[in-house]
Amino acid sequence: MNKTPRKAIALFSGGLDSTLAIHLVKSQGVEVIALNIDIGFGSTKSKLEHMQNMCDQVGVELRTLDIRDQYLREILFNPKYGYGKNFNPCIDCHGNMFKIAKELMEPWGADFLISGEVVGQRPMSQRRDALDLVTGLSETDDILLRPMSAKALPPTLPEREGWVDREKLLGITGRNREVQLKLAKEIGLENFEKPGGGCLLTDENFSKKLAEFVEHDTLEVEDIALLKCGRHLRLPDGAKLVIGRHKEDNEMIEAAITPKYTKIKLLNAVGPIAAISANASELDKELAAKLTATYGKTKPEEKYEAQVGDEIFTTSPFDSKEPCQKYFIKT
Repeated sequence: MNKTPRKAIALFSGGLDSTLAIHLVKSQGVEVIALNIDIGFGSTKSKLEHMQNMCDQVGVELRTLDIRDQYLREILFNPKYGYGKNFNPCIDCHGNMFKIAKELMEPWGADFLISGEVVGQRPMSQRRDALDLVTGLSETDDILLRPMSAKALPPTLPEREGWVDREKLLGITGRNREVQLKLAKEIGLENFEKPGGGCLLTDENFSKKLAEFVEHDTLEVEDIALLKCGRHLRLPDGAKLVIGRHKEDNEMIEAAITPKYTKIKLLNAVGPIAAISANASELDKELAAKLTATYGKTKPEEKYEAQVGDEIFTTSPFDSKEPCQKYFIKT
């Protein structure tokens, strides 16, 4: 084994596989930096606290990189290898991440890259041929080590040079996670996430909301947060309306409002926070006030005031929520 200290950058999602991949390499004396790349669609909630906890448990530094603007401009709408079942360009996305990580190797003093990918675990991005496409896109073929499946793949430069011992890596393939759970228990890893796709672009309902949005508007980074919360409606004159479902939604909507949207709130009743397109017609604003009142603690026979930006609309809720359904974006 080459005893010269080495450093690696690990593509880190916060999930179990990427955490274990870091452990397998760090335990061999390699310094590891955990890099989380934010494309904007990772989760409805911030995972920063969870990711920091995972990194603390395996003893590595966490760094984050926001590439949302680059991702929208270059990857999401024109993927070379297309989409999965939904709006997920996984192969192009992974290739883009590895390419960015490779560019950071020299300034960060790293010798190679690490990924928590497992051969055959994901139907699009982790097929054996897909892994080759990813390394081809990012030109990382010989410097990208996948510790979880290393023994099922050709040896990479870090293995051949003795920077890591291939025999201490794993050869997992397929979707069974028995080996991962056993290893997590052995090393005392706690509070790790249950397996599952963490990217909203793989979610059918979210993907439909996104597809509907881009039919009417140009998606910008600032729009992403609003897509992640609330009930989504399209009104007759074309305005977009998002109505909160609960307290957390209300807070998320209020925080996500940009100059493209106007806030709606009931003044004399308990109800949701809503956001409507800033260029909405008067008719759409009147309807939005009525729809917002319908989802509040209101009675159909009574009048309520709804503030839409600087305007006040007096309205009554629908007799039931059934008339609202025709405005909902189909997911």
